[in-house]
Amino acid sequence: MSAEAGPISGGADERVRRVRLPADRRTPAAARALVRTMLLEARLPELLNEALLLTTELTTNAVEHARTELDIEVDTDRSGLTVTVTDFASGPVDELIVGVRNTTSDITEVAARGRGLLLVDHFSSRWGTTYLPTGKGVWFRLDRPGPGGSARPSAGPLRVAAAEGTGEGTPSAAAMSDLMQLTPDAYADDPLPEFATGLLTRVAEMVGAAGGTIRLDRGDGLGTQVFARYGRPPREGNELLRVPLAVHRPYAGELELDAAPSAYARPLAVLAAERLSLHLENDRLRRADVRRSTWLTFLAEASELLAQSLDVELTMALIPQLVVPRLGQWCAVHTTDEWGRLRLAASSHADEAMLPQLHRILQETGPDSIQSRLREASRNAAQVPLGGPMEGFAVPLIARGQRLGTLAVGRHQRHRHDPDEVSVLEDVARRAALAIENARIHAERRRVAQTLQQSLLPPVLPVVEGIGFAAEYVPTGDDAEVGGDFYDVLPLPDGRWLVVVGDVSGKGVQAAAVTGLVRDVIRVLVGDGKPLPEVLGRLNETLVERGGGRYCTLALAAVAPGDGDHLDVSLHLAGHDRPVLLHGGGGATFVGAGGTALGLLDTITTPTAELTLKPGDALIFYTDGVTERRRGRELFGTDRLRESAAPLAGYSADVVAARLRAATIAFSVEPPRDDIAVLVLRNDTP
Repeated sequence: MSAEAGPISGGADERVRRVRLPADRRTPAAARALVRTMLLEARLPELLNEALLLTTELTTNAVEHARTELDIEVDTDRSGLTVTVTDFASGPVDELIVGVRNTTSDITEVAARGRGLLLVDHFSSRWGTTYLPTGKGVWFRLDRPGPGGSARPSAGPLRVAAAEGTGEGTPSAAAMSDLMQLTPDAYADDPLPEFATGLLTRVAEMVGAAGGTIRLDRGDGLGTQVFARYGRPPREGNELLRVPLAVHRPYAGELELDAAPSAYARPLAVLAAERLSLHLENDRLRRADVRRSTWLTFLAEASELLAQSLDVELTMALIPQLVVPRLGQWCAVHTTDEWGRLRLAASSHADEAMLPQLHRILQETGPDSIQSRLREASRNAAQVPLGGPMEGFAVPLIARGQRLGTLAVGRHQRHRHDPDEVSVLEDVARRAALAIENARIHAERRRVAQTLQQSLLPPVLPVVEGIGFAAEYVPTGDDAEVGGDFYDVLPLPDGRWLVVVGDVSGKGVQAAAVTGLVRDVIRVLVGDGKPLPEVLGRLNETLVERGGGRYCTLALAAVAPGDGDHLDVSLHLAGHDRPVLLHGGGGATFVGAGGTALGLLDTITTPTAELTLKPGDALIFYTDGVTERRRGRELFGTDRLRESAAPLAGYSADVVAARLRAATIAFSVEPPRDDIAVLVLRNDTP
């Protein structure tokens, strides 16, 4: 803070100093320092309390309202002190008020000018206002009492009123200074009750009140509470002095004093009420900020919980659990069916014993029922209050322009919902509707994917005497996606059985379309009696002509009874992994030779391998979802597959397929990233 100051010669016994200070919160402290220095230099310590109090009032008032630079002039002499505070704000020029004291009729006008001027009038010997072209100023004079100074007036209007009304003495400058400097304890958990009690006690003692009370309603449903108390309760018939607290909703309250009327009782009570109101407003704003921060955290957590669920029923069951009891006594979620009727999907109540009654009331029909109000909220897409025994309100559930139903919430046990809670509930309804819609979309995608996947796989495997067939299929972790893995077992015109295991690159609808094409082409060609090498060649031509970048690996095995109890197998591989031959007597080996995947090149090679399965031998086909099952950086791999199959010698095809599926799934805790298909062909000849 900078200031220009310079003493002006005014005689041997007179000292004058002027400073210019900015409109800053530190200005009152700087002005007090100047006044204190001047008084000590002039040897007038008896005027210190009054001078500092009045200087604080005038400079604080100028900083708060004028918001301009201030000129502070301090003039001391043997008889006393004069302080003038001048600002540079423009304003109307009123009649100059100056004199030894204002008359009794001027008390109301002084009070109207503010409690700062009331204090000036109360403690100063003289005071007045001056107006200049550049601004306006307020000055006060304090005379030294006793020898060496003019006698201060013994009874001005305020003192007369006090003396005649109550017989009490006038408040001292020290008491006024203590009142103004009383502040809450910054380190206490809840300092306001103690601060309010101290403030009430100070004011009551200054005005001679027999008792006093401060009442406060924070709008939290607890109603008006006694915030601070002093002295004894008021006697019946006493006329009480009541001053409302200047706080904003939902706060409300008043300060009450059991005091005899006097000229300064009400102004001091108003001053105390305003000082308390300032701190209560800070408390209200702080609590509001904390509450808004809490609501934002709640909404973020609610959004995360709702987003994690893609199951429709689970999502709707979760919504009431989020609302009750934090935002209401009860909550009910109704969804709209295909005929536009509301159906209760989920509900919750803070008191479990009240759920049957809640359900009964929600099912009632009629023009005044809750059901009709819910239909109104859904039809008009607007908030609707709910009356009757389950008071509350309903908001529509709307997502992407579609009306999905309603969210009904019952009022709190102690109070109605405030505007912040209503806004939060509307936000919850929007997020809940979006979560329900997303879950429905996912459920529809999952249903379509499952239907399409099932259409690409045989419903059951054929039962053939002497030959055992078994298959296990695990779709990818995303059950809304269609995989490209497939298998099939179909009869050939020459009496043999054809085992087909394939894998189309990619996932989704496009991969499923290629899978269906491959499956149908194979069925048509083998039904016409085409040899397997020709079937693979024509299928390759079809995929190359189709384009689209999709390719397919295939394993075909034609099985027929051989001599005695053996099975003859003709194995053709087109880019597919070699199957595992599990010997009935123990041991497992890979068989066959790899070929060219279909759909990549115009010309392919598909070597043929002829195998003989003895009784108990099994041929295990699989897709890359098995060997590429991942645990961190480690793969399940072909060697682990062979090692897992070796101990299964002698078991049926069903057991071998199920054990290999379980071993593959147990290899990692993560859901499968690719489809897992295992098909086992076994010689079951006794």
